[in-house]
Amino acid sequence: MLTLVPTPIGNIADISLRAMDALVNADVLLCEDTRVTKKLLHLLKERYGKEADKEQSFISVHSHSEHRFLEKTDPSFFEQNVVYASDAGMPGVSDPGQMLVRYCIDRGIDYDVLPGANAVLTAFAASGFVETQVLFFGFLPHKGSDRSGALGRALYSGYTTVLYESPHRLEKLLGEIADAEPSRRLFAAKELTKMHQRYLHGTAAEVLETLGGNYKGEWVVVIEAGEVRDATFSEKEILALDLPKKAAAKLIAKLTGETPKSCYQRLLETDK
Repeated sequence: MLTLVPTPIGNIADISLRAMDALVNADVLLCEDTRVTKKLLHLLKERYGKEADKEQSFISVHSHSEHRFLEKTDPSFFEQNVVYASDAGMPGVSDPGQMLVRYCIDRGIDYDVLPGANAVLTAFAASGFVETQVLFFGFLPHKGSDRSGALGRALYSGYTTVLYESPHRLEKLLGEIADAEPSRRLFAAKELTKMHQRYLHGTAAEVLETLGGNYKGEWVVVIEAGEVRDATFSEKEILALDLPKKAAAKLIAKLTGETPKSCYQRLLETDK
């Protein structure tokens, strides 16, 4: 059968007894990165005395090779004890794994998924936003209309929304949110469960000011739920169009719920 095993997202002590047993008892370990999984197994041996009593095979299966691996794999491969482990966290959540599960479902292969460490739920629980419904967007597209459209859906879904972001684009993300929703509250979590874990609360502008240009680390951003808007354009994008102010005000009013008159007045005051 196939077992998907979540691995710690930073602190080795977060691994479960079931996950340790699954890893050391596997015949074959499918790994997002074989080096990372081998290092984890070494730590389990050093700290907890857990080690395999047989020779294990390690096969690299990452986001660019998962489909190719399954195309050439016969279902009989899973007659042995196969484990899939991503580098950190839950397989299939912004990590490979879902194609493996689909493969098993379609071919009647037994599979199991163990519970474990997950940055999405950890950040949501730590955010302090009391809504119980949440949307997870993973990483937004890097640029262009795909990015602005995805961010618009994240901001105006009506749900608390969780995003992953790299240190290279965190400043950009916070700036985009500050422009679109300057009063919206955020929770930004850095390096969850690790030595340099950090929690930040506030508006996007406040978080930017607190960080002071230091964006190093892995980030999860939780955006407080706002009102639902069925719009694909942001106010910033409308203002960038070559439109008379009155026409722009009418469009923005539809986006924000303001009256066109008050919106027009706000745009005039902004230009002063």
